[in-house]
Order: sequence, then structure tokens, then C-alpha cells
Amino acid sequence: MKNLVLALFIFCTYTITAQEWSSSFSSAVEKAQKENKLVLLVFSGSDWCAPCIKLDAEIWQSSEFKEYAKKSLVLYKADFPRKKKNKLSKALSLANKELADTYNQQGYFPLVVLLDGDKNILEKSGYKNISPSKYIAHLTTFVK
Repeated sequence: MKNLVLALFIFCTYTITAQEWSSSFSSAVEKAQKENKLVLLVFSGSDWCAPCIKLDAEIWQSSEFKEYAKKSLVLYKADFPRKKKNKLSKALSLANKELADTYNQQGYFPLVVLLDGDKNILEKSGYKNISPSKYIAHLTTFVK
């Protein structure tokens, strides 16, 4: 019984604090249109890019950003891992490459692209060594 209660607690804690990243860019755009939110498209090298890893740890995983994102954003991460163990499916790799061809032609990592529901770029940004609240304020300056 104790183990069941512990497992339920861990599951509920994870569910409440989990970051909800969309599984595909098209589903992110569809959800953004339906919920009248913006799309936050992040180009990341999750296993090799130090600023990408810091952005994830310091901003995306913060409770403050999670709360903000839940209310205002639909999240999609176009990841470009290099390590064999983190290899993406061919379909997902191709989809992310197509997104990079459209939104990240210079190949910057990390690149944070804020889009409206019609996939129009509002602004681009990247890693900044600032607090989650300041990063949120930075993102909100892009909304006109």
C-alpha cells in the first residue's frame, strides 16, 4: 500500500509539473489556433549545445516558465541531438530539418522563435543569462 501511495504521489507531482511539449509542429500550430495562443518553437541541440542545455535547465524547467507557458504558449522543440543514443526517428529528423530550413536558416543554437497561430514570426531570440521572470518579460515584449 505504501508503494502505491508513493507511486501515485510521484505520478501526480510529475503530471502537475511536467512540461508539455507538442509531439509535432503541426499539432502545436493547430492547438495554438484553437486556444488562441502563440507557438514557441525552440531549435535545440539537447545533447551537445551548452547554451541549449542551460536554457532548458534554467528557463524551460522553471516552475515560473511552466505556469506562463501553460496559459500563453504552445511549445515545440525541434531537437538536433548528435549522440547515437539520442537519435531521433528519420521522420522526426526530417520534419525538424524542414523547420530549420524555414525558421533557422543560419543554424543558430539555441534559437527561440515566437510565432502566431498562422506561423508568422513575431520575433527570434536565444539563450540569455537572466532569470525566468526576466526571460518571460523578454518574450512578452514580442507580442504586439
